[in-house]
Amino acid sequence: MSGGVDSSVAAALLKEKGYEVTGVFMKNWADPSFFKDKTMCPWVNDQEDARKAAGVLGIPFYTFNFEKEYRARVVRYMLDGYKKGITPNPDVMCNKEIKFGVFLKKALGLGADFVATGHYARVRAITNYELRITNYELLRGADLNKDQSYFLWTLTQKQLARTLFPIGEYEKPEVRAMAKKFGLANAEKKDSQGLCFIGEVDVHDFLKSKIKPKRGKIITTGGKEVGEHEGAMFYTIGQRHGIGSPGGGTAYYVTGKDMKKNILYVAEGKEDKSLYKNELTVVGARWILGVKLKLPLECQARIRYRQPLQEARITNYESPKESKLPTGQVRIKNKTIIHNSKFIIRFKEPQRAVTPGQSIVFYDGDNVLGGGTIM
Repeated sequence: MSGGVDSSVAAALLKEKGYEVTGVFMKNWADPSFFKDKTMCPWVNDQEDARKAAGVLGIPFYTFNFEKEYRARVVRYMLDGYKKGITPNPDVMCNKEIKFGVFLKKALGLGADFVATGHYARVRAITNYELRITNYELLRGADLNKDQSYFLWTLTQKQLARTLFPIGEYEKPEVRAMAKKFGLANAEKKDSQGLCFIGEVDVHDFLKSKIKPKRGKIITTGGKEVGEHEGAMFYTIGQRHGIGSPGGGTAYYVTGKDMKKNILYVAEGKEDKSLYKNELTVVGARWILGVKLKLPLECQARIRYRQPLQEARITNYESPKESKLPTGQVRIKNKTIIHNSKFIIRFKEPQRAVTPGQSIVFYDGDNVLGGGTIM
């Protein structure tokens, strides 16, 4: 329970259905320098809101401290990613390592049968009674405007088997209405923004406090030097804010970075062709059903949260011929197909601001097929 309306209603719905429910608040970070408002620790207020909701529902309430794990597995991942010049996705990593990692493990160890969250997503069990096998599908939430399946593509069959998403069948207005019905004080609480279970943070200021700035050149895709930046690692593909408009108000958008030379390449105007790509490479792919799908595959995909689904085609990645082939690789016409490692994604329509380090998630309608990391 985060203190928000979604997880509070999730707990209420489970209790209404007859589950034995325990509320848990996760304390993941307490460093004031992490937050936009340095005078307060927002987790204290969120914890109190969660405690009050649990009190109204009449369920036990505990706080689990995962600061050490969050620092090691999420914050370190963020900093390492930015130092390499990519834009990491801490919300995906938080779900993988914290919510459905250490939290799930601890909950099961304490005797829980399931963990439940306030995600707008759904899990569907598909049972083959002849083989006595049950597989679990991950589906988009019924409220497509709030659907959070994009952040859940790393979940495994074992994790999905132990996971409940009670509000996944509802739309946000329905959830707020149920909160009022249950007598929850946070029924109208504003949706949280920022990092997973942390809240609103100034990422740029935080990065500058952890990574030493290093000034470098800003160069257009046409080769014209137009200014200086604070460090290529602080910027992300497609970004406009913070670059400035030197020389008469031209709008510049980040289109590429040279980390070795500390050069930031920018496009002139939001319609510059260099901001768009039809193809990308994905690494670290995971498939929800646990097996790689038969390729090539026509599907839908999104490269950022809430982006409308895009028509895409997944194919194997082919590398140049190598003298020694690792296990699982097949040489075809002087090339090597790398299975279960890298994949090429080709879109029907050009995609704006394809950002290395971010997630790409694959869909077949409402069904989440899997995902990976853009490189």
